[in-house]
Amino acid sequence: MLVGILQPSYLPWLGFFEQMAKVDIFVLYDDVQYDRRSWRNRNRIKNSQGVQWLSVPVMTKGKRAQLINQARIDSATKWELKHLTSLELNYKKAIYFNHFYCQIEPLLNKKWSYLLDLNLNLLNLLKEYLGIKTQVILSSSLLKKLPRDASPESRLIEICEKLGGDTLYEGAAGKNYIDANLFKKSHIGLVYQQYRHPVYNQLYGDFIPYLSVVDLIFNEGPKSLSVLKLNR
Repeated sequence: MLVGILQPSYLPWLGFFEQMAKVDIFVLYDDVQYDRRSWRNRNRIKNSQGVQWLSVPVMTKGKRAQLINQARIDSATKWELKHLTSLELNYKKAIYFNHFYCQIEPLLNKKWSYLLDLNLNLLNLLKEYLGIKTQVILSSSLLKKLPRDASPESRLIEICEKLGGDTLYEGAAGKNYIDANLFKKSHIGLVYQQYRHPVYNQLYGDFIPYLSVVDLIFNEGPKSLSVLKLNR
């Protein structure tokens, strides 16, 4: 059984969903340390000037050791309005804007306390819109024995073993830090993602890759999953 394990992110890029669609079970790794410089709370969309960042403010002062599932949203700013306004301004001329905006707008308009809850609801919406059938679970829902300071490889192996998985589908960046020998000793296969980013219809001139999947959805609508998987 092929297992995918990724940290939950805000409006992720296409490769995130390619991993989700390819595996038999997809684990959202929510009980690891939150990194404020990561993709957990931000992503990029396209505008007439090029690229625009959308960032969800998170409370981090005095919380260096907090886990992803403990990170709280800083509601002092009206970030929701900014994100919705940016999506409408930059994608209102996209073919499928009206088709999708009405689905994402209620989620972004809701007041969320925890970043994980926001991301889970958005990921569920995106998963359903794309038509991905893979089972998705939280790593925190698994009864694990290893401490949180165990090696990254040990924790990933334990998750695979808990689920009865025999192969981990790992992101390409994993080659830089994962000790493949540990997986071999545990009889867990290791396959790295080799995602070739597709080119699809976009607004505003030359194509820009590695944006949030919402850029694909606004422009390609129901065809988004087939476009996303063109690299196979």
